[in-house]
Amino acid sequence: MFSKFFKRNASADAAAKAYQEIVRQSRLPVFYTRFGVPDTLDGRFDLLVLHSALVLIRLKGKKGESEAFSQALFDTLFTDMDQSLREIGVSDISIGKKVKEMGRAFYGRLDAYEGALLASDEQRGDLISGALMRNLYRGEAEAEAISGEMAEYVIAQFAHLGEQPQERITAGDIGFRAP
Repeated sequence: MFSKFFKRNASADAAAKAYQEIVRQSRLPVFYTRFGVPDTLDGRFDLLVLHSALVLIRLKGKKGESEAFSQALFDTLFTDMDQSLREIGVSDISIGKKVKEMGRAFYGRLDAYEGALLASDEQRGDLISGALMRNLYRGEAEAEAISGEMAEYVIAQFAHLGEQPQERITAGDIGFRAP
């Protein structure tokens, strides 16, 4: 009788597992040392969004379990963002506004990365580099030399995710390549 109240949501569990892998990958020191991503709240947020976007773009257009998993991954990301804002002392009154801003930023970046990743081979590198310059590096001129190398990482990572079976990803078993 009580089992329906305690039933686990498989998509939410898989998304939580996948999100931990996304966080682990996003926190690798190499992004802040070699790739010059600012080690700030914005830089960390942008790396989380980038890696989440790679997974979501990989699954886009797939029905069934992929849709449920993608929604659960999005929910997990923004639950974590809400909690993180609370932990750094953002007032309850401001949380909603901040999360909305983060949501708009997330969707803008997702659209930019998707358009770039799905472009022709000839355009892909330049488009990804440009999207990274605007979003990850916030237009900092000194990052221009690094953005091409970071774009290569993003393209290789997306291809690597494309080689993984959809069922593996929706089970939360995401395998990222080392940068």
